[in-house]
Amino acid sequence: MGFSISLISLLVLVTFPGLPTVSGNAELRALMEMKASLDPENKFLSSWTSHGDPCSGSFLGVVCNEHGKVANITLQGKGLYGKVPPAVAGLQCLSGLYLHYNSLSGEIPREISNLTELSDLYLDVNNLSGSIPPEIGNMASLQVLQLCYNKLTGSIPTQLGSLKKLTVLALQSNQLTGAVPASLGDLEALMRLDLSFNHLFGSIPGRLADVPLLEVLDVRNNTLTGKVPTALKRLNEGFQFGNNSGLCGIEFGLLEVCTDLDYPNIKPEPFGPGTNGSVPKVIPESANIRMHCNQTHCSNSSKTPPIAIVGGVIAVTVTLTVTGLLIFTWHRRQKQKIGSTFDTSDSRLSTDQAKEVYRKSASALISLEYSNGWDPLADGRSGAGFSQEVLQSFRFNMEEVESATQYFSEVNLLGKSNFSAIYKGILRDGSVVAIKSINKSSCKSEETEFLKGLNILTSLRHENLVGLRGFCCSRGRGECFLIYDFVPNRNLSCYLDVKDGNGQVLEWSTRVSIIKGIAKGMEYLHSNKANKAALVHQNISAEKVLIDQRFNPVLSDSGLHKLLADDIVFSVLKASAAMGYLAPEYTTTGRFTEKSDVYAFGVIVFQILAGKQRITHLVQLGAESCKLEDLMDADLKGKFSESEATKLARIALLCTHDSPNHRPTMVTVIQELS
Repeated sequence: MGFSISLISLLVLVTFPGLPTVSGNAELRALMEMKASLDPENKFLSSWTSHGDPCSGSFLGVVCNEHGKVANITLQGKGLYGKVPPAVAGLQCLSGLYLHYNSLSGEIPREISNLTELSDLYLDVNNLSGSIPPEIGNMASLQVLQLCYNKLTGSIPTQLGSLKKLTVLALQSNQLTGAVPASLGDLEALMRLDLSFNHLFGSIPGRLADVPLLEVLDVRNNTLTGKVPTALKRLNEGFQFGNNSGLCGIEFGLLEVCTDLDYPNIKPEPFGPGTNGSVPKVIPESANIRMHCNQTHCSNSSKTPPIAIVGGVIAVTVTLTVTGLLIFTWHRRQKQKIGSTFDTSDSRLSTDQAKEVYRKSASALISLEYSNGWDPLADGRSGAGFSQEVLQSFRFNMEEVESATQYFSEVNLLGKSNFSAIYKGILRDGSVVAIKSINKSSCKSEETEFLKGLNILTSLRHENLVGLRGFCCSRGRGECFLIYDFVPNRNLSCYLDVKDGNGQVLEWSTRVSIIKGIAKGMEYLHSNKANKAALVHQNISAEKVLIDQRFNPVLSDSGLHKLLADDIVFSVLKASAAMGYLAPEYTTTGRFTEKSDVYAFGVIVFQILAGKQRITHLVQLGAESCKLEDLMDADLKGKFSESEATKLARIALLCTHDSPNHRPTMVTVIQELS
């Protein structure tokens, strides 16, 4: 009787190969439980139905492998507000789970550790609470673990040191306490570790300094103490440690040198499991759909083996159904693969492998649809004096840009103008960026000129310029995107005209430091050094001076005019002229020079001294007559150096001289400032 039923079932499957298999029904049940928990009111996952087939392409965000098993769930930024259910453990072949940029709450279920095939786990930017399940340390395939920007508490489990394939661990901006586990030093494949903005204490484990592939270690804004391992110096700017007043060390410019008295107070490093011999792996370009997880068995499955007859029936079923599904699911997987042609993910992915992938991909700029159809990046040409290899390495993936900005959510909108908008975003590696979108119609119409502009932007590297991470052009959106490092403390204009306690009054030493930093950034732009041509900024203003976490100034939009159409550049200049930044000779020559930049710098120096956006004639008279009471910001309450203020006022007067020939160069300005 049992054999007859099995035979009938087999005949049904042969006749209707599109029907879900028995195993598929188990996954379907798991998906329906997930839907009920993630989307309690059925607002966003209505395509997930109990009578549907998860592998048909109709289930939003669900992708199957060639064996008809659920391999990826991609639901970032979908408005989900429920909880992550234990039922997710029923998807034994899942390799990528992307639930970031939602409003999920509750704890991370311990059952998630049963997903032994999972390589990417993205639960960041939600409202998750509770502790990090130590069982996650059993997820041997895990390569990227993103839990940042939640409300997680408790300590970092030492068991995470067992994740030998882990390349990215992002736990920043939670409420984690305890010490940094020394076991994290066993993660030989680790490239990025971000523990910033938590409540961690104790020392930085010396074993972390020995992680061979580590590029970024961010422990800012904790309460760490003790001596910083000197070997971390190799990370250069990749090691960020600000706002940990108890740290000391040698060869770290902003840290005090440790004394013998420091050592007795160093808290011991917490120890965890340590193993050897893990094979380093780079950050995956996209979600890897596992091929070794077949229809009848998933590794580490807790299910008991079926009897021989049932096993034979299932084997026959696989043979009959997998061929029909193979082509469809392959196409589906390629279509939904995280990391499509051109546009790079995770800040150029930080890996040579990813860069190589993009060098083989379609050109970014073909999406601009230039009328002549010429695309120098598509066939390897590198004419017009720009480097194809450099431009290729800066390409970003459009899906990564969409994901980073939560699909351009208004919540992440930082500012908007007639031709562009700026969004705050978080990349795949957890780093925060600012993404400027520019409408295609606002860009230069000649592709060669646009490429030259991009080449200039990618060549700019200075501590007082906002760092460009990459670019992306989208045919579908009709926009190009510039991805910059995020600068947290707004722009300089926010610190001017401070009234009634609304805003922060900059102390004198900070003002002097900002002036010097602006001068250094401008001198770099005007110079021919460091394999770059001299560049005029054209649009320097207080709004273009951003203030970083250490209150250092960084110039934004450097070289941007090289990408924009002439009419857009002209419209931008109207605002500069209205605020007094435009040099007087422009009205007769219509040209920008280094000396017109110097004029704008002089105006900014006056603004910083006076603490005002608008520089009145009285302020300039005060500088000319050395009447500091008419020049200086009253909010300083006299707490400034008169000799420094007098020198800065004199520099501002020289820089704003009506005749460009009488203005100093930025090299001379820096000599005066130092």
